[in-house]
Amino acid sequence: MSCRWKSSRVLQTWARPLNSEQLERRKETGCRLRPCKMALQLPDLPTLKIFSFLDAFSLLQASQVNREWNRVAENDHLWRNLCLKKWSFCNFSKCLGSQTWKQFFFKQTKQEYQMALAQPEDFIFKEATGNLGILGPMAYLSGNGPTMGGREKSIICTVSSKHMLYAWDVQEGTMIWSSPVQQPSITHLATLPQMHLAFTVDLEGTVKVWNCQDQDALATFPVSQACFSLEVCLTKDGPFLMVGNSEGDIYTLTVPELRGVSKVHAFKYTVDLLHCSPDKKWVFASGTHQNILPRVFFTECLLKPSEGKSPLSLSIPFSSCCRACWAPRRTSRITLMYRRGSSKKTGFTTFDLMTERTGGRTVIQAHQVATFLLPVHMESPIWMGASDGNMIVFESGPYLFLFTISGHQLQRFEDHQRTIGNLWADSLHVLTTSMDDSLHVYMWEEEGRYPYLKSCCHLEHIGSDLTPSCYVSKAICDNMSIVCVVSKNRESSILVMYSLHT
Repeated sequence: MSCRWKSSRVLQTWARPLNSEQLERRKETGCRLRPCKMALQLPDLPTLKIFSFLDAFSLLQASQVNREWNRVAENDHLWRNLCLKKWSFCNFSKCLGSQTWKQFFFKQTKQEYQMALAQPEDFIFKEATGNLGILGPMAYLSGNGPTMGGREKSIICTVSSKHMLYAWDVQEGTMIWSSPVQQPSITHLATLPQMHLAFTVDLEGTVKVWNCQDQDALATFPVSQACFSLEVCLTKDGPFLMVGNSEGDIYTLTVPELRGVSKVHAFKYTVDLLHCSPDKKWVFASGTHQNILPRVFFTECLLKPSEGKSPLSLSIPFSSCCRACWAPRRTSRITLMYRRGSSKKTGFTTFDLMTERTGGRTVIQAHQVATFLLPVHMESPIWMGASDGNMIVFESGPYLFLFTISGHQLQRFEDHQRTIGNLWADSLHVLTTSMDDSLHVYMWEEEGRYPYLKSCCHLEHIGSDLTPSCYVSKAICDNMSIVCVVSKNRESSILVMYSLHT
């Protein structure tokens, strides 16, 4: 029996009033009824320790027992830990503003609940058209926080084929900033919402950082080779940017100065994938070339390189990796999607990572916990997402599947009539868009409870123009909005923005 469960049951039992049957029995046996009073008053420190094992609901129950418990249950450290456990981005003070951690917890939970129940009529629809060019990568620059004037805003960035970076106010449906035209086209985009910064890489390998307010970039860094991956890593030592190029090198740069910290030669071929683990302890790097074995780096060795020493890393013995996802709540667990053989069979394999002291030195160990191949008749997926570390989600044709990491099918969703062209997932949401320009919203159930993944809302036709798209639509979301790029012709895209009524 876990400490968390026992603590919760004890607190609930002590706090529970007597029912009518118990009251009657006490009267019959002559027991005197006295006001419920704590038999033992613990000091704050052990009480805090006990309360730290509780979930939010149990902590609220405990706070109703008496004044002392109520005071301890309001402790900001307890609510901060609950936020850190549930939302990985809560480790930065700008998420809070003037709120307490408890207020932040309830605000985020309320927004999740509203999104989970939302129907098409609950959204405000905005559409940006015009000479935007074909919109490529997009990412949230900010969201779920108050701006000047007290209103909550979701701001996104999009890259255009017109060699420009745009910033949009989703609630207003308006462009609020655009960069000057860049001579080489922009190929990759990453954002750091906690600092309101956007990072771009162009065809010539020039990295730039933007605050999306000033005309010029805050800093630039020439990589000299074409770049194929970009990852922002917010650590306890500050933010860093990692860039993978066509020569197999990984650059680590300071933010926002873009000053070089380290350069590691990881592969003989292109670094196509760079993913930082949720706790920022690990960096996963891979290429899609069939001869590349993915590598996992100990992040601290990239951020604080030792002269003459190679950074601590481990090659994972699975080639032809095409996707990878860290488990949001099991921070040292990663699942890889790979293709094997002449028939390009798709498989998934999952590893747990750890460090170990051996012979006076630290080494990385990777323990394979599960692996499986998809049935031959199943159409190979392109996209994937992960939840609690035991389940993965992926598309196949018009269907969305939820499997365990060992290959057991849990759910199949049939919310699209045509092939799913894009899947986007984070620790809370899963979005799918199909070739018929429909969009569907799913949400993970908390702590892996059945039905695991909940089908929430279907938006039948994205946008007002019913002309079929000539490119695959793609979508992202936060707790207040959904943004989708739709391309009805080969010269310009439409940015479709949905925001929840507040």
